[in-house]
Amino acid sequence: MLPRPDEYEMAADTLRAWALDEALKERVMSDPALARAARRVAGRYTAGDTIDDAVASVRASMARGHLGSIEYAGESVRDADLAREETARFIALAAAIRESEVPSTVSFDLSHVGSVISYDLGLEHARQMAEATAPFGTALMISAEGSGRTDLVLDLYDALAADYSHVGITLQARLHRTAADLDRVLAHPGTVRLVKGAFLEPEGVAYRRGSIELTDSYLNLAARLLAAGQPASFATHDSELVEALVASHGDRLKSPDVEFEMLLGLGTTLLDRLHGEGYRTREYVIFGEEWWLYVLNRIAEQPGRFITALADLRSA
Repeated sequence: MLPRPDEYEMAADTLRAWALDEALKERVMSDPALARAARRVAGRYTAGDTIDDAVASVRASMARGHLGSIEYAGESVRDADLAREETARFIALAAAIRESEVPSTVSFDLSHVGSVISYDLGLEHARQMAEATAPFGTALMISAEGSGRTDLVLDLYDALAADYSHVGITLQARLHRTAADLDRVLAHPGTVRLVKGAFLEPEGVAYRRGSIELTDSYLNLAARLLAAGQPASFATHDSELVEALVASHGDRLKSPDVEFEMLLGLGTTLLDRLHGEGYRTREYVIFGEEWWLYVLNRIAEQPGRFITALADLRSA
């Protein structure tokens, strides 16, 4: 007997809660057998542990015709020394992209480089990253975080975008507030990456996953981005949503300032098809050891991926 839709949603929320459970993460990763199993599951969704792994993954994406985006995994750093070390790793990533000449953006969470410690520290480190990426013309993309941090993320984006036109931002169509936030974001020239939103959010804050309201929100926000002529990245693996975008906007989506973006290990066939049809496409690669939250959220987006995870354990 197949699970009911509400049971799928409860399973997804359980996975999202586990993603935020630092004690659970510590128990799993401190047990050698469990840690090996968890890394097998993560291998489908991540490039590996090193910058070289990430660059190699982008080269593989390039061979299929796609641009790349690389993120060094991590979030919610609460130690200033660690935030400085992580910022240095991002700057090393920027140097590797420049030296290897792979067409990749750099993506990051502001909380990874110190924003939850203080606004000023997050801004200082993000500015260093903007300086490192500016000379070779790649976008520095700010990733989305939970709704409780949205104001902080937007405040920091305002400060960065005032000085660096290559800095972009990610908006979540699920959040009720995003329609208003878009007006603020459109004041800047940077790329806007539009996602549905993967975080566990209160009902009063976000549209229900799989709802008509969420689809309408995404399509309305996309239409506003295109009408404004804003550089846009439509980041979704939802084939029906992609078809709706194509049906509504046609060749406008083939403009050089518009792209479809999908995550490594997800939407591969759809992304390859879109490239074959003449759309600009980008594959998002994540590397590093702090992949726990990222991988569990990916599985939670479609709880059926839990079965895939079990298969990965068996085949490893």
